[in-house]
Amino acid sequence: MRQAIMTSPGVIEHKEVSEPGKLAANEVLLRIRRIGVCGSDIHVFHGEHPATPYPVVQGHEYAASIEAVGQAVTKAKPGMRATARPQLVCGKCKPCLRGQYNACQELKVQGFQAPGVAQDYFVVPEDRLVVFPESMSFEQGAMIEPAAVGAHSTNRSSDLKGKNVVVAGAGTIGNLVAQFVKARGAKKVLITDISEYRLNKAKECGIDCAFNVKTLDFDKGVKAFFGKEGFQVGFEAAGVQASLDSLMANVEKGGEVIILGVFAKNPTVNMFFLGEHELNVFGSMMYRQEDYEEAVSLISKGKIKTEPLITQHFPFDQYSEAYKYIERRGDKTMKVMIDL
Repeated sequence: MRQAIMTSPGVIEHKEVSEPGKLAANEVLLRIRRIGVCGSDIHVFHGEHPATPYPVVQGHEYAASIEAVGQAVTKAKPGMRATARPQLVCGKCKPCLRGQYNACQELKVQGFQAPGVAQDYFVVPEDRLVVFPESMSFEQGAMIEPAAVGAHSTNRSSDLKGKNVVVAGAGTIGNLVAQFVKARGAKKVLITDISEYRLNKAKECGIDCAFNVKTLDFDKGVKAFFGKEGFQVGFEAAGVQASLDSLMANVEKGGEVIILGVFAKNPTVNMFFLGEHELNVFGSMMYRQEDYEEAVSLISKGKIKTEPLITQHFPFDQYSEAYKYIERRGDKTMKVMIDL
């Protein structure tokens, strides 16, 4: 079968490898159909991901068809469409034992610290498998993973219903976070970015208001939209110091700030606002199985829109070209798909 392997930063080689052997009783053989390229993949491509060794087979957000199942598998059968969580966890540490396995002390993520799905066939255990209906396209299926990030992070808030919310960062993840915020009953949702392209995509996906912080000061834009009501919850999905500062300085006292953006450099946290305004600041790490299931449910019902976020497709043998395309058109790119 075909396999794409990143042997060093910026170098992707294609080779033929053996297909997976006999399945264990609890295993499922997937035929990979679509792979989404995410920001973390780009960090690996540039040699800027501190926890990824080379060589590495990438690919962690994907859609597949089921080719075969082990004799003990009960929730899937050949022909179904599926994806799976890429998390490899120990199951023994305290976070795992309390059900917080997304923060496992020994966490490894396929596509980073373990081989990913950039090949024709891939084997996963049934407990990480997530089946999605035939009514969903393979493109939608490959968007389940980033949508699950939105599902999990928005559940980190104590309650979003009836609240005003700001999402800083209108990339794929920020867009999906904002959509989940709306789906959870927020009153008004505002999203910010420095790219008009991404802001227009947010509007296309039904976000209430979007503005460019390069042309309008954050505090002025927030006041213009929310008025005296202000906002009670902020999500930092840009990984930018200025965004974190703006959210903490302007969120209602006693409000919440959820941080899920990946920062290239550790940010400085304004301890005055954190303490004097008695803010609740939470981190958000990936997702759990129920977040995948919720993502499938809301995408299949049309409550989470993914089609506007698909920018371009590349065939599998042009894996490197997909990365170069993102480098050239980063400000006008949301999600790039690899087709197998």
